[in-house]
Amino acid sequence: MTMAPVTGKVICAGLGPGDPELMSLKAARTIGSARHVAYFRKEGRAGQARRIVEGMLPLDAIEHPMEYPVTTELPFDSPEYTDALARFYDDWANRLASLAATQDVVVLCEGDPFFYGSFMHLHSRLQGRVPVEVIPGITGMTGCWNATDTPITWGDDVLTVLMGTLPEEDLVRHMQTADALVVMKTGRNLPRVRRALERAGRLDQAWLVERGTMPNQRVARLAGVDAADCPYFAIVLVHGHGRRPEIAE
Repeated sequence: MTMAPVTGKVICAGLGPGDPELMSLKAARTIGSARHVAYFRKEGRAGQARRIVEGMLPLDAIEHPMEYPVTTELPFDSPEYTDALARFYDDWANRLASLAATQDVVVLCEGDPFFYGSFMHLHSRLQGRVPVEVIPGITGMTGCWNATDTPITWGDDVLTVLMGTLPEEDLVRHMQTADALVVMKTGRNLPRVRRALERAGRLDQAWLVERGTMPNQRVARLAGVDAADCPYFAIVLVHGHGRRPEIAE
């Protein structure tokens, strides 16, 4: 009697904004029973995703650190950066597909995998090769605006999400017309983001949330933060001011 080959799949678990308790039950169960676990990190670093799941992995889990070939060493829009990342994602898609041919492999992803997550680049390369399952997660920006203890939108406010990597003129244009704002990918781009907010007349309304929901969380008015202070894990927020619910007397 011929046995059918055992096959697995790639499961991407969204970890949420950083606090392990904000992870979904499904993600936690999947991580707690994982045999193979892959996660992104910078060379020589533990990796933020791996830190979030500390103490959750089975003792016999096999770890596969996916170390970026470049992070901030090259301009993100340079041909060298694009080529290095493309080869990196190609290589890891091949490795994951090989593993998933016989067993499940769990890929960790901060926030939500389909919201600017690095896993998206693997997802597109794995299509048609192996089964892929994505477990949603709370986005990092959601954790950050809750950290300010103020609703990000009111009434008919429109929320605009921007990347700090955009040209300054584009940032200014969007900031001038948006009701509520989230600016991601700040880091070394924070000075440009500050200038754009100031030019748009919105710097005084802006918040900087660093490592939202984590033990070393910092919430501060951006105007009061030293211009040279450019934390990597940070999001800039501007709350909307639309129609608010009336409070009964």
